[in-house]
Amino acid sequence: MYQRLLIAILFFAVLLLSSCNDETLPKPGAQLALQYPEATYDTLVDNGCPFSFEVNELARVLAKRDCSMKIEYPGMDATVYLNYAQVTSDNLTKLLMDGQRLSYTHNKMADVIADYPFLNKEKRTSGMMYEVEGNAASNAQFYVTDSTSHFLTASLYFYSKPNYDSIYPAIDYVKKDMVKMLESLEWKK
Repeated sequence: MYQRLLIAILFFAVLLLSSCNDETLPKPGAQLALQYPEATYDTLVDNGCPFSFEVNELARVLAKRDCSMKIEYPGMDATVYLNYAQVTSDNLTKLLMDGQRLSYTHNKMADVIADYPFLNKEKRTSGMMYEVEGNAASNAQFYVTDSTSHFLTASLYFYSKPNYDSIYPAIDYVKKDMVKMLESLEWKK
């Protein structure tokens, strides 16, 4: 009995050693392969609001009567919330402070908050784009105004627990759409 057990152990040891070759390769690290189609844009017009801009054709726009909008990205569980306000003689400072405060409310969870000023003299638009890196609730925001009549803010939110590393490709994709919105925005007369 002892001899059979020794032969079986020896057989499996020889089999195990003979199955090894000279090169042992580790398993490659897993990479999340989120790929999105190239964006194509269409101008959002005739929405009854005093502005128009280009929006990704893959997104679904849901508008309200007060010109606030939700731009949904169903494949990513993401939404860009737009809020419109009319500028009056006494509310521009408050609107600007609220637009700036929105990004910095995420300061606790943010690693970095980068701000990029925006100015387009031809279209009479100026504002600020914010990129929030880290596990914040909203990773991209902007505000834009003509300083006399119109003020628009936008914020990106995902319907999942914020894990910046995992959702970064989706953040980057939608952020490019938000830049396109900002750059293409025109005030109607």
